[in-house]
Amino acid sequence: MRNFRKAGAGIAVLALASLSLAACSSDADKTKKDTETSSSSDTQIQFIHRLPDGEGMTKVDEIVKKWNKENPDKQVKATKFDGKAQELTKKLETDIKADNGPCLAQLGYSEVPEMYTKGLVEDVTKQAEAYKDKFAAGPFSLMSVDGKTVGLPQDTGPLVYYYNKAEFEKLGIEAPKNLDDFKAAAKKAAAAGKYIADFQPDESAFWLSAQAAAAGDSWYKVENDKWAVKTDGEGSQKVAAFWQDLLDNKAVLTENRWDDSFKKALGDKKLIGTIGAAWEAPLLVDDMAGTDNEGEWAVTQLPDYGQGVKSGPDGGSGVAVMKGCKAPEAAVDFAGWFNTQIESLVSQGLVVAAKGDAKTPEKISKFYGGQDVFAELSKANEVMAQDFGYMPGFSGVMEEMNKTAANAATGEKKVADVFKTAQDVSVKSLQDQKLPVAN
Repeated sequence: MRNFRKAGAGIAVLALASLSLAACSSDADKTKKDTETSSSSDTQIQFIHRLPDGEGMTKVDEIVKKWNKENPDKQVKATKFDGKAQELTKKLETDIKADNGPCLAQLGYSEVPEMYTKGLVEDVTKQAEAYKDKFAAGPFSLMSVDGKTVGLPQDTGPLVYYYNKAEFEKLGIEAPKNLDDFKAAAKKAAAAGKYIADFQPDESAFWLSAQAAAAGDSWYKVENDKWAVKTDGEGSQKVAAFWQDLLDNKAVLTENRWDDSFKKALGDKKLIGTIGAAWEAPLLVDDMAGTDNEGEWAVTQLPDYGQGVKSGPDGGSGVAVMKGCKAPEAAVDFAGWFNTQIESLVSQGLVVAAKGDAKTPEKISKFYGGQDVFAELSKANEVMAQDFGYMPGFSGVMEEMNKTAANAATGEKKVADVFKTAQDVSVKSLQDQKLPVAN
């Protein structure tokens, strides 16, 4: 699932460390009350997370208990936070400023740059380097800001393509390999009353930006200590033209991803394909539970957007070392171990960032016709863009993008307007945060 849905994507950004981090290295930090209690013989690390811990899952406390048994001098206490992601980041900021923050916290990738600009995370580049080879390169890069690593990745959301293989065969079409194939197949299916894709207004911000990443764009960079924003580049324009063609030809649906109408279209086999994040694999199984779709669906990589087989990031999270942690090395050691407990994390419904074999749960494999779904999702991890970044405050940009996308779905706006909205709102948001902008 999206950790913590709408958690965002890759981070390749500068957060003006000279302005934000310097303030957090004052003498006040030296007298900060420990969040972790420590002595010469042991350390206790506080870890706050948002994993579901549902029925049938390997509970976080069970995983942590195993670590504590094997590491008596590096004890960890895990606490589940049941609120929304935004509520957790606010709590973390409040607690850290009050010298009462945890050592480790689960952060969505798009939340990392803002936490960095506010000086709420530690630079653990040196400690994290030892774990770099244990994770796919794309997810690992998502925990870095301005070349500084602040934690380790846990789960990911690269875009993939889901489709009803049986229905495709009936129509005489195949999973598209490129955008021209996609448009041709979509139009052929639409003529028969079927749709191989849905333009999703309520998911547009992360969904379209991830496709822009697959098309080779990088939205946010820092040049000469200033933010350079380019959300309407060549890749974004290609994505916009692609979806506009499909909308103009009424070859796609325009249901919101999280509306019941989307679920109904799947169940009725009106919608027989969708571009979605890796964490949607189990959700689609639930969406179509009780219908005769079981065993007919399959997962494959995105079509080529002009950059070869490539994906873009749509969601996921990592475990960050928070500002003031008194045992950063031990904290990274635990995060490196915890985030590589593949079987346990898969039981939590995660598409893990760690390298290694992730066994596809039987329920999911059965729905997808016996396919090794998690192996396919792991491939998407490996081809996920590494240089696509989001900016601090992207949540506000996201809201405006989604509004414009809703108008594009009805024809009041064009898909290209979604990317222009992102451009204009991004620049204004950075200026409002008093961050220098190159544009």
